[in-house]
Formats: sequence, structure tokens, C-alpha cells
Amino acid sequence: MTFLYARTIRFHETDGAGVVYFANGLTLCHEAYEASLAAAGVDLRAFFARGPIAYPIVHASIDFRSPLACGDRILINLTPRQVDSTTFEISYRLCLEETPERSAATAQSRHVCIDTARRSRLALPPDLIGWIDQFGEARSPESSTGLP
Repeated sequence: MTFLYARTIRFHETDGAGVVYFANGLTLCHEAYEASLAAAGVDLRAFFARGPIAYPIVHASIDFRSPLACGDRILINLTPRQVDSTTFEISYRLCLEETPERSAATAQSRHVCIDTARRSRLALPPDLIGWIDQFGEARSPESSTGLP
């Protein structure tokens, strides 16, 4: 089951052409990511605090298929997927609320769980696995082996 996040595009998120500035598209996706973690019961303050574990984004991309303008009501479908024991990806599909069957943009982010002191990879913790299980795709055979 994917996570669905609804919001309205604001003026400050647009560029001189009146459409969402490309970098703000990824900001919208990250906002949906935070909302999905909260919906799964993850403590956001602890999750994003400087601590022993972090989840840096190691890759992000976005493709726009149609413009998003100030005042547009959008839906963001978010689907996380465990890649391996230390890595997860999130797929995003942004669409206008009135045409939810048609994507206005698609995006992806890849995150790695690390030990912040050693900067080495760590296995994804149970609360994050729970979030993936709640909103994500079924785990691939590679992700259950524990292989990096």
C-alpha cells in the first residue's frame, strides 16, 4: 500500500515561468517522506536529529511530465522499497488532484543507513523496516539475505 499525501502548490515554490521550480519538486517529495514516517509512528525529532544513525540521500532524480502551478492541488504517492540490508529507495508520483491517473512528475530518492561516527553502513533498524512494510513494495529476495 502506498502512502498518499495531498497539498497545494504555493507561489514561493514556483519559478519565473509560474511553474514549480525543479529543486522544489524534490522538496515536495521530501515533505511527503516526512509525513509518511510520522504516519507510521516514527518520532521525527529523533529520526532527523544529529545522533548515532543517519539516512543520507545518495541519489535523487525527478522528471516533470506536465507543469504544476501555484494553487494546484496535488497528490503525492510515495512507495518505499528496501534495496538491501542498509539501503532503501522511495518512488514518488506527483499528480494533479483532478487527474490522479496521470503523473505530472515522478521522482526517486535512495537512502543509506549509516553510523554517523564511523561513516559506515548499518542495517536498517526495525522502525524503518516497519515503515517500508506499511507503505512499500514487498521486499526482494536480495533484501532478505542481508547482503549489501
